[in-house]
Amino acid sequence: MRRSQRKQEEPDLGILSSRTLFSLQREMFTRLSEQGHPEVRPRHGAVMAYLDEEGSRATDLAAQSGQHKQVIGTLVDELVELGYVERRPDPADRRAKLIVPTEKGRDHMAKSDAIVAALEAEHARAVGEQAYADFKRVFKLVADRQTTTD
Repeated sequence: MRRSQRKQEEPDLGILSSRTLFSLQREMFTRLSEQGHPEVRPRHGAVMAYLDEEGSRATDLAAQSGQHKQVIGTLVDELVELGYVERRPDPADRRAKLIVPTEKGRDHMAKSDAIVAALEAEHARAVGEQAYADFKRVFKLVADRQTTTD
């Protein structure tokens, strides 16, 4: 059996995860574009997916997303230019900066959350509510285990 065929018939965790991620990103960013956010790209998810409404430090975004702080800095620069976030002094530490979503950024976050919820509901209907709940529970356990062994 050829390797590519084997991976199609018996996909491993990496294959399944990447297929799921890339398909989810395509669907999400297509819908976001249709809902008024055509300029945001999947790479911006390293900031937008982890951003708190009251703001987050770049170091926290880097740790949560698994990206280097320099990558996060570049993405924040792009998102500032696009009008999705702004940098503000951190009230807890004036030397630090918070990345805070603008009104446009909060709209993007709300629409992203709604899109993911709709996609999850579609999957739950397709495979059964209990099966999907079990899948999410187990997938979270696997993801937590994998990320603590990095």
